[in-house]
Amino acid sequence: MSASPNDFLGTVTAAFLGQWPGTDPVEAAKVSLGLFSAPHLPSLAALPARGGGSDAVGRTAALLQELPVDVQPYGWRFADRPGLDHRRAVSALSTDINVLADVAGAAGVVPDGVKAHITGPLSLAAAIHLHYGERALRDHGARRDIAQSLAAGLAVHAQKLQAAVPGSALTLQIDEPHVAAIVAGTIPTASGYRTLRSIPASELRQTWSALAEAAREAGFANVAINLGPAETGLGGTGGPGAGSPGTASGDLSDTASAEAAAWRKALEIALESGADAVAVPLNRLDTGHWELLAGAIEAGLGVWAGTVPASAGRVPPSYSVLEERIMRPWRGLGLDASLLNQLRITPESSLAGLSPQEARAVVSRALEVAERLSEIRYL
Repeated sequence: MSASPNDFLGTVTAAFLGQWPGTDPVEAAKVSLGLFSAPHLPSLAALPARGGGSDAVGRTAALLQELPVDVQPYGWRFADRPGLDHRRAVSALSTDINVLADVAGAAGVVPDGVKAHITGPLSLAAAIHLHYGERALRDHGARRDIAQSLAAGLAVHAQKLQAAVPGSALTLQIDEPHVAAIVAGTIPTASGYRTLRSIPASELRQTWSALAEAAREAGFANVAINLGPAETGLGGTGGPGAGSPGTASGDLSDTASAEAAAWRKALEIALESGADAVAVPLNRLDTGHWELLAGAIEAGLGVWAGTVPASAGRVPPSYSVLEERIMRPWRGLGLDASLLNQLRITPESSLAGLSPQEARAVVSRALEVAERLSEIRYL
């Protein structure tokens, strides 16, 4: 039996960003549903360690309608017809949904909500190549087709999730890990010797707004845009500031500055896109970013605060240290403690690179921080 949502009004909640270490979907589902009981938000876990098709790009490509993919030496590519790589990705996602249903059913659990995550359409276009080898991001028509295909796939995805966990409110997390490089125009071409033209802010805004609307029409009750940076680069880039192959140190500095400005612009657009929340790692935020978020919080938007470092071989900082990462800027901006319930505490990044024990320690710390902030809210 699930608790009434009214039981948790005003509570600061926690979640993880979706990726989990290991290869056992049953264990991942048990951890997600067990640790993130109401009011917290369990996730449909992804297990990248299983290999091709379970990675972020392949998993989302499995949702695309009428756009099959395969794997080439340089990465994912659009194909003429579904092949083994495409079927493997579809099968892995179906397995995860079925396991979630089985684990929830065996435990007699009806979660209030469940979160699914996808790679956003622009980062997907940056990662998947066209037939002739160039990134789909280069072609405006390809970007449009990907966004429309993904929107259509969300309807199918939501239907399967609703069948797996009947009665649970669905949340969609849209990951755009390469958005800074996309907006800055620093994504390398397939050859690596040039970069692709930047995407206009107007297109980014329209793409996100349309996808958020499509997600709600599909059956997702809430939509969050995750602006956490990529764990790995795209054929020579290693995320913000990494630069392109062969760039000099001065060029690297210019790239970092351009991508930092682009990330801020992307944050502004995300706040205006019609999403219910934005997810950001706190270690990326400066005073200007916090000021943007403060205005959004006061306007009723949710913020998923990437608070707990997820570093292999390191014990997470104490909850009091992490609490201060939030409360110092919160107090400095004059935000009322009553607004803390608009936060959702998450790890800073994916947990896939940790051991299962380390991942549990990270999410446990996130839950502790959420509990402490809930107490502060009522002081």
